[in-house]
Amino acid sequence: MFKNITLGQYFPGNSAIHRLDPRTKILLMILYIVVVFMVKQLSLFLLCAVFVLGVTLLSEIPLSYLLKSLRPLKWLIVFMFFLNVFLTPGERVLFEYWKVKITLEGLRQAAFISLRLIMLVSGTSLMTLTTTPIALTDGLERLLSPFKRVNFPAHELAMMMTIALRFIPTLMEEADKIMKAQLARGADFETGGIIKRAKGMIPILVPLFISAFRRADELAMAMESRCYHGGEGRTRMRVLKFMPQDALAALTVAFLGILIVIMQAFVF
Repeated sequence: MFKNITLGQYFPGNSAIHRLDPRTKILLMILYIVVVFMVKQLSLFLLCAVFVLGVTLLSEIPLSYLLKSLRPLKWLIVFMFFLNVFLTPGERVLFEYWKVKITLEGLRQAAFISLRLIMLVSGTSLMTLTTTPIALTDGLERLLSPFKRVNFPAHELAMMMTIALRFIPTLMEEADKIMKAQLARGADFETGGIIKRAKGMIPILVPLFISAFRRADELAMAMESRCYHGGEGRTRMRVLKFMPQDALAALTVAFLGILIVIMQAFVF
């Protein structure tokens, strides 16, 4: 159940995408999110899909591995699809029975919201799949470093975000082990209604929370024993430096945004 979750995992490699500066990938991820929200036509999501597919091929990440990032959200996508189908008003009615009405506008809105969510998740997952937690920490800290002048804890915030992202796969693996142990003891998580299934998750959630708190305490003790004092006086083995390929990546994402704006303004 939990082993297919790829959120927060890093896929080792030495591709052109892996070698990009982490600051570049963070900024381009934000720009990509803006571009996806700029899309107003269903057909233009094809450009976003081609872009994500191209980045996936360049990063040498198996496409099936990227699709795993969508599995935890499949029920959310289905729920949002039907919610928009039945609740979006429209003039062109395709089906109507009693109080249930399906319109062409509702179908378009449902497909639009679902595709937007798919593009957001699949596109942003590429950043964590191609960037190590340490590189993410350094990139976030460098991007937030100008705020240190107003006593903003840039290093501490970057460290907390990265640690939280890093331990998602660990907690998912722990949850999978707990579930298998409970199944071996005769627990049932598949039958019954929603309330029964929710109660059945208690034997998983309680030991999972205990394990999470224990890991957090062990991590804090390990950092204290190594005399960790935040970013004060900290040196880095790898100094971040923008390279020509970073500029090329930025131009590619900017071109995607400009192309979408032009096509929406003059073509559609």
